Amino acid sequence: MSITQVVLSPRDPIFRDYAEKRQGQLTKPTGALGALERAAVWLSDIQQARVPVSRPAAAIVFASDHPVSKLGVSAYPREVTPMMVMNLAQGGAAASVLARLHGVALSVVDVGAEDYPAPTPAEGVSWSRRSQAGLCGDLVSADAMDEEALHAAIGHGREAVRELADGTRLLLLGEMGIGNTTPASAIAARLLRLSARDMVGPGTGVSGEVLGHKTQVVEQALQRTHKIEEPLEVLRCLGGREIAALVGAIFEAAERGIGILVDGFIVSSAALVAVRHCPQVRDFMTFGHRSAEPGHQQILSSLKAEILVDCGLR
Repeated sequence: MSITQVVLSPRDPIFRDYAEKRQGQLTKPTGALGALERAAVWLSDIQQARVPVSRPAAAIVFASDHPVSKLGVSAYPREVTPMMVMNLAQGGAAASVLARLHGVALSVVDVGAEDYPAPTPAEGVSWSRRSQAGLCGDLVSADAMDEEALHAAIGHGREAVRELADGTRLLLLGEMGIGNTTPASAIAARLLRLSARDMVGPGTGVSGEVLGHKTQVVEQALQRTHKIEEPLEVLRCLGGREIAALVGAIFEAAERGIGILVDGFIVSSAALVAVRHCPQVRDFMTFGHRSAEPGHQQILSSLKAEILVDCGLR
């Protein structure tokens, strides 16, 4: 079977019906717990269980560099990507601390970062470096990935989910890659048929002339690929290895009936690709928050997503 083919098991609606009825029987006003009620019903549906569970839970952060980062689209140099990968693995990054606090196993999967010393992972964290097959470009003068790089990255995403502990019920997806709000903006703009100006935001904190330049880079990438519409081809031409790995992870998790908690803007761009390729995977997703990135709301609206929290995160 092709790594891009998604085969989902049928679900019996009786479990969603039961979960919805149960919410009305609990000692609280109907709908009083808002998103928490929706999350419980969602888990019952995808787990096909009367009493859903959110544990065991796991988190995977995929990391990669981007040639587009050499075009001055980020507030940080590309060298920060491997530095952050090491920090994630060693337990010092925010994602590492939150995962440890909540007893969530964290996998840091390097699918394309520049070379760095192999870290010694902290307790509860695994780190791996996957092969970097194929070629990558800067979006403006060349495609983000060739076919080999795309399929290898999607495969790495699937493999990372297969390596999770048996019985994992909930998967949190994240990413690390300096400059990656640029390809995420380009992907979403193309799939949603919006302009670069509609999608591009400050990312890690750019403004003024740098933000204008970033918008121009995305516009040039969109002009170069104006005939491309098929979702995985959009991903290949405008994405990046870690975004492709996220798409693969979504495919694999959905096939295994694992609930997917989608993070912010970049992960949502991967979710958009996955849903456009296989609409049924949308049922397996819930969305953690609304990012301060202006394009994130465009994606959430397109996916009819109801978020769990809105704290101005970015």
